[in-house]
Amino acid sequence: MLNYIFFTETTISFLISLICAAIIGPMVLPMLSKLKFGQTVREDGPQSHLIKNGTPTMGGIIFILSTIIAIAFTGKYSSELAFALSFMLLFGFVGFLDDYIKVVLKRSLGLRAYQKIILQFGFALILSIYHLNTSPMGTELIVPFFNDITLDLKIFYVPFLVFVIVAITNSVNLTDGLDGLASSVTFIVALFFMLVSGYMGYGHLSIFMAAVAGGCLGFLRVNRYPARVFMGDTGSMALGGAIAAAAVILNISLIVPIVGFIYFAESLSVIIQVISFKFFKKRVFKMSPIHHHFELSGWKETKVVKVFYLTTFILCIIGLTAI
Repeated sequence: MLNYIFFTETTISFLISLICAAIIGPMVLPMLSKLKFGQTVREDGPQSHLIKNGTPTMGGIIFILSTIIAIAFTGKYSSELAFALSFMLLFGFVGFLDDYIKVVLKRSLGLRAYQKIILQFGFALILSIYHLNTSPMGTELIVPFFNDITLDLKIFYVPFLVFVIVAITNSVNLTDGLDGLASSVTFIVALFFMLVSGYMGYGHLSIFMAAVAGGCLGFLRVNRYPARVFMGDTGSMALGGAIAAAAVILNISLIVPIVGFIYFAESLSVIIQVISFKFFKKRVFKMSPIHHHFELSGWKETKVVKVFYLTTFILCIIGLTAI
């Protein structure tokens, strides 16, 4: 049942994070610009994006800080809350390293692919094993739309969680390609997990997800079109970690393809494009990830963002009926 913690402390967490992000954003922009933390837009991307060259990046620190401040303000602490925050910070750290190498050290490729994969899989494995030893459901997962049915993965549980965690974080990363896209979509997905965690009795997790949602909404003050700052891998990887944390803790990883359909579509479009071109020398999409395909099909950037977050909203409503 939804309880007092959900209605009060979760709301407070959301509002504090929202206000902090909205205030911190404009304050951080001059510092990022002064430090020359500017984004280099890929030349093979949409030509309309070249004007964004030099826009400050690594703005993810804005909602990461706002999330931490909001949680600290509530004065709550539990292993559940620490576990969720660890997800966000560890994967945010991977993104920060990537951004730092690209932007500060001027190495355009950032972390090498194998370095990023090792870090991601390493953190995912540690977190999955910890969850296995602390989850009240053991190796079982809740099956969407069938609340009285669980799927017991047994020895495949940890490998499955590692896959889910890495897939979610990288998918959110791919979604961050248009002004306000990843932040608006994740705002809605975070609200979904906030409601579900409150309903399932995970009060502290609902506080965490409320802080993430509030941070995303506040970040849109400087990230919506035309963006004055990009979240960078620091932000997108951190958000991916936060969403993965909620899915893992609640044992509802199977719901992610529904409520996180946009993330899933972004990743799938890249996979399809690569396979199609490698084996058939043909491109299925005009450009991947799929948000660029719609841009090159004549959609304005703002239209793509609106359609994607409205789609996410509808799917999250459906997701609420599945738990």
